[in-house]
Amino acid sequence: MKAIQELYFPHIEFAYNRVVDSTTNCYPFEIVYGLKPLNPLDLLHVPNVFVLKHKDAQAKVDYVRKLHEKVKAQIEKKLKIILNKQTKEERK
Repeated sequence: MKAIQELYFPHIEFAYNRVVDSTTNCYPFEIVYGLKPLNPLDLLHVPNVFVLKHKDAQAKVDYVRKLHEKVKAQIEKKLKIILNKQTKEERK
């Protein structure tokens, strides 16, 4: 059973990370790493962003921060919609 899990888990993980989440409107992989997974090879090695030193590092940091703010706002918006639906149903 463990061998089957090890065989299929990378494919399942890629499929999950490659689908836009309905709440956040982003790829889960993108939220964490700041880039969209284009193919399964993108999941093999995620660079250690703490070791990398690149001239565009600050731009990447800014992008990920803005992305996290956008995701947070989207989650809050979705939560309000759900709560409004529940309130309307409770009134009936």
